[in-house]
Amino acid sequence: MDQNSNSYTFIFAILMVLVVAAGLSFVATSLQPMQAENVRQEKMQDILKTIGVETDRAGAEELFDKYITEQLSLDHEGNVKEDVNAFQVNLARELKKPIEEQSFPIYVADYEGANYYIVPLRGKGLWDAIWGYVALEDDINTIVGVTFDHKGETAGLGAEITTNWFQEQFIGESVFNDDGELVGVIVEKGYKNPTKGDNKVDYISGATITGDGVTDMFKERLGRYLPYFNSKKDKNLEVAIQ
Repeated sequence: MDQNSNSYTFIFAILMVLVVAAGLSFVATSLQPMQAENVRQEKMQDILKTIGVETDRAGAEELFDKYITEQLSLDHEGNVKEDVNAFQVNLARELKKPIEEQSFPIYVADYEGANYYIVPLRGKGLWDAIWGYVALEDDINTIVGVTFDHKGETAGLGAEITTNWFQEQFIGESVFNDDGELVGVIVEKGYKNPTKGDNKVDYISGATITGDGVTDMFKERLGRYLPYFNSKKDKNLEVAIQ
């Protein structure tokens, strides 16, 4: 074939595209197991971080197995779903289902002699999804720690939910008010009161919508666990009386 002809150039270009595409597909397929493992380890890191356990990816699984004593998947009435692996529940997919069909994962931790309940969170920021974890003390009210992440919030604005200064505000806050009503934690513009336990933290300047998303995420997600929380509180009360 004449190498200077248009047909030769066209065929050569097609072959090169096919070779490059095949190569990229092979590399992507080869990396999938490694990528999946990284995601799994990072999830363990985020869960552990809420109770104050810092680790790199390499050590995440060992510490996760050491401190996470239960991984439960609940139905909308707070009953344990024995046939569902809590760690494998994908909240992005679950939220698209009717409430009655959703699974609600929760992790129970035992760290330095204290019990904690860790709840996954997922909501909507300004541009796309936001998510994270919140750990509650054994009173199922006081926050031990949180982690947040996002898909597309603006750098320097909504993306600040991932920073320590924002997340540390939640430590010591309560998710129930003095009347026993679940209110979560409200991200409030102009809030300057350092009092802990009043259900409020300061917002991120210029990121009101993202802050509102965090507020809504807390109340909506934790609200789904009320049947389970109430059953645990009733059991704790029975033990205290005995």
